Amino acid sequence: MTEYVSTTPGLYPLPDWAKDDLSDLKGHQKHDLISGDEGEEITAAYEEAREEVIGVQEEAGLDRIVEGQLRWDDMLAHPLAVHDAVETRGIVRYYDNNNFYREPVVQDDLGFSGDVANELEATAELTDGDLQAVLPGPYSLSDLATDEQYGDEAEFLGAIADFLEGEVDAFPEIETLFLLEPSLVENVPEDGQDERASEAIDQVASATDADVVVQPYWGALEEKVYAHLLDADIDAVGFDFVANQDDNLYNIQEYGATDDVALGLADGQNTLVEDPEAIRDRTEWVEGQLGVTEFETVYLTTNTETFYLPYSKYQEKLAVLAEAADLAEVTAA
Repeated sequence: MTEYVSTTPGLYPLPDWAKDDLSDLKGHQKHDLISGDEGEEITAAYEEAREEVIGVQEEAGLDRIVEGQLRWDDMLAHPLAVHDAVETRGIVRYYDNNNFYREPVVQDDLGFSGDVANELEATAELTDGDLQAVLPGPYSLSDLATDEQYGDEAEFLGAIADFLEGEVDAFPEIETLFLLEPSLVENVPEDGQDERASEAIDQVASATDADVVVQPYWGALEEKVYAHLLDADIDAVGFDFVANQDDNLYNIQEYGATDDVALGLADGQNTLVEDPEAIRDRTEWVEGQLGVTEFETVYLTTNTETFYLPYSKYQEKLAVLAEAADLAEVTAA
């Protein structure tokens, strides 16, 4: 019987109090931030905010607990933006929306960082729930970065994959790893590059015994990209059914799917809060469209990060996902 798991792709909005406090603190410590030192007060504020969002997830009843990525001011570029081998430069538009990040320019060989592992270690101390790690996928991270060290697109993607593999290898025990790959949709890899992207994802996924979910979003993967992605040794592909139902269904019907699947059925950017019954019904609809296909695990999630939402709406979305998974379990039984 299918197991339904409620989770999110992470990248949560800051609690309202933390936005105000951190804005003031960062304004006073601008020089320290440029040099990479967040300072004790900023660190303490992030720690308090992390504890709060973990509590929100537990209260909602989510099946997987994420750290929240509240320090990730540069969004998916964060693991590079805080790396010693990287210089952050001007502000760059994050794909085609109104969020921005500092351009990470790789100027030296990418060695081990441990930044995300440290966040996960802190999270593990705060919860007894099943832990889920969140990382940018290697293709998206290479797409968002600028290379001034390796000099070759394929070599740079390989270096990013090596870097992420090392980071994952340092993680504490986790149940699930979400690799976020919006660039697979937004900046479609060309012939040859699509196969290398799949190989890079496979390399990162192989660094953990946890279940690995690759979640593209803001649309559907092109057919060749999807077919190559299925060659990677991953447990699930995520589908953004908010942005594109038809093409995502076509990919599954035409090329098959992994044994597990992540369904992005709640809108991570829209303040309208769905009913749990509606999410359960959409889940049944997707499964019905696929006929005989039955997944071992179905992850019910928002289609994108919830960073864009007001804090109260993000809290409501989490509760909806948890209840929808419970309803799906009951219906399936």
